[in-house]
Amino acid sequence: MPRLSLAAATLATLLIAVTASAQTAFASSGAHRWTAGWSTAVQRPSQSWYPTWAEAGFHHQSVRQTVRVGTDGSDLRVRLSHAFGTTPLRLTGATVAISAGGASVRPGTLRTLTFDGSASPLIRAGARPASDPVRLPVKAGDRLSITLYFNGPSGPTTFHNVAMETAYRADGDHRADVSADAFTQESSSWYFLESIDVAAKPAGAQQDAVVTFGDSLTDGAASTPGADNRYPDQLSRRLSADGRQRPVLNAGIGGNRVLSDSACFGEKATTRFRRDVLDQTRVGTVIVLEGTNDILMGETAANACTTPNRRVTAAELIEGHRALIRAAHARSITVIGATLPPGQGLESGTPSESRAALNHWIRTSGAYDAVVDFDRVLADPLNPHQLLPAYASGDGLHPNDAGYRAMADAVNLDTL
Repeated sequence: MPRLSLAAATLATLLIAVTASAQTAFASSGAHRWTAGWSTAVQRPSQSWYPTWAEAGFHHQSVRQTVRVGTDGSDLRVRLSHAFGTTPLRLTGATVAISAGGASVRPGTLRTLTFDGSASPLIRAGARPASDPVRLPVKAGDRLSITLYFNGPSGPTTFHNVAMETAYRADGDHRADVSADAFTQESSSWYFLESIDVAAKPAGAQQDAVVTFGDSLTDGAASTPGADNRYPDQLSRRLSADGRQRPVLNAGIGGNRVLSDSACFGEKATTRFRRDVLDQTRVGTVIVLEGTNDILMGETAANACTTPNRRVTAAELIEGHRALIRAAHARSITVIGATLPPGQGLESGTPSESRAALNHWIRTSGAYDAVVDFDRVLADPLNPHQLLPAYASGDGLHPNDAGYRAMADAVNLDTL
């Protein structure tokens, strides 16, 4: 292991002291109640789609990642995920700070993260450890930078592929850097991050979280990168503007399906629902928007990403949705069904019939506690099998920023 300079060693000692002080303040500050303030849905690394940093992982490198929290609070804890790891992972060290834009962070906000008291934890395969609490006041909409440093090889990383956000990498240990100078490499994914919990005092000062669960329409594909214009982000801002601040968590995975796993697009919805919704901290409501890819991939030639590509029936999709509803209700979580919008490949034949049947069931069955009709909001009245041109990104399937805003505006806040 490279020897630290005296200045670097002194800085590391100061960072640990700051963390210890923050944790002592947390322990003595009275009752807090944790709420998930940000989360993402994690995936297995894969070489079957386009290359990312996940396949090779990190070695003597720092990775700095930015996320947006959706609620106010005085303290936070960061949850990492090694859910798809196959060997123990040594995290040499980690920090969290308020972002100053790009890879720079705001001076005076840098905090060292520890896990069960260790600044350099060994994380077992499959584990999802939460850091010890740190005192770092945040406001809804603040952007946090989490920096992870791996002196040894991390191996392939549990990650979230389509983050619509930039991650930064630097050679060497730069977790304590305030400037962005060393972070010269960029990626559009999140690595090892799962969630951030926020605590406030008094304990009743926060509302429970809303989880948006789905595929690329929830993940925010075709929205402006780095602008937080996915529909969950815009719903969060709408709640705050209406005086109903609640964190809105994004559990979308591009390409995800209800009934089939994918090497590229994550575990099927009925499997990952527990981790991505039920296991998140203090969830009160979930909005489900899933099924488009089950329909489309049944019409697509088999490859490493679409396998299995069998046709699924509307009845099978409905039963998958019923399974999600039962799981949510077992935890007393309100569950809202979202209809599938139109798009390329869904205009006619079996795909059109399957989408229409699933949407009819969502609207009329009463199985969901409430319904948000994204189909009617986004469809062109003159051609209901296509997106309204003002809302279309141009790829035939995904909305643009205005379309995502229309989705957020369509949600009845009283149903949340």
